[in-house]
Amino acid sequence: MNVNKNALIDRVAPQLGSRRAAAEAVEVVLDTIARTLAEGSSVSVTGFGVFEPAERASRLARNPQTGDRVTIPARRVPRFRPHQRLKDLTDGRRPLPTAGSSIRKDPKGTHAARDAA
Repeated sequence: MNVNKNALIDRVAPQLGSRRAAAEAVEVVLDTIARTLAEGSSVSVTGFGVFEPAERASRLARNPQTGDRVTIPARRVPRFRPHQRLKDLTDGRRPLPTAGSSIRKDPKGTHAARDAA
């Protein structure tokens, strides 16, 4: 099942008490990520991943209708690099916690990923 923005808001709402609060929280987080990337900076979320702007060099391409070669200019694009914890959760190598945050750091002295193996 794909989760769009409205479904994400619906999933966050029970934790924040209202759909309005959830909508505002989701909107603020996404807006902050977009604005930070537009400024050329990266956003790192511990346990989740890093959103970063990446430079894409100009390149030659072919117009499929005419066959003419065209130059696509250099540009900056957003990239996401997932944290190892997110990769492990996605792959099933790390169990989802029954309660609490799945991306929160483990308490000191515990190694949930190693203990789960």
